[in-house]
Amino acid sequence: AMFEIDAQTRAASKPGKDGTVTYSVSKQMDAFENFVAVQSDAALRQVAGQYAYDNNVVSDAAITLRSGGDEVNVDLLNELNNRLEMAGIEIVEARINYLAYAPEIAAVMLRRQQAEAIISAREKIVEGAVSMVKMALERIEDENIIEMDSDKKAAMVSNLLVVLCADESAQPVLNTGTLYQ
Repeated sequence: AMFEIDAQTRAASKPGKDGTVTYSVSKQMDAFENFVAVQSDAALRQVAGQYAYDNNVVSDAAITLRSGGDEVNVDLLNELNNRLEMAGIEIVEARINYLAYAPEIAAVMLRRQQAEAIISAREKIVEGAVSMVKMALERIEDENIIEMDSDKKAAMVSNLLVVLCADESAQPVLNTGTLYQ
């Protein structure tokens, strides 16, 4: 099967004295290299478009570009071979060995990662605070330290959660009235 990899190479070739068109080997190699580069770029874009970059709140895909490893590489290899078989080129191995955000979205993605870290930390803080409040209420009841009605328990829970979950240390406040004012 005859096909034209690079029309520019053919257009730049001139007929010889006997009327035959000759192509220089280096120009043909350049054409093949250009063809492989264009098809490789297209295959990589095709495969990259099929997967999320990584797991996040929006997409909990099982396979991502960062975690997909072998499966993504196999897809890339297959896509490359499909595109290059017409030129008689077979790719034996293809790997994505470096993956980074484009500069224009790197800052946004960094903010997303920071937000996820803050949310995760807050969840741990709240989980620990609720556990501590529960333990405090149980000990107060078990040891009969003080009897509290549901309003006093609610006030205590609220105050403890505010103190335990706050970003800053607690500032002492003296209540000069009663609980119900």
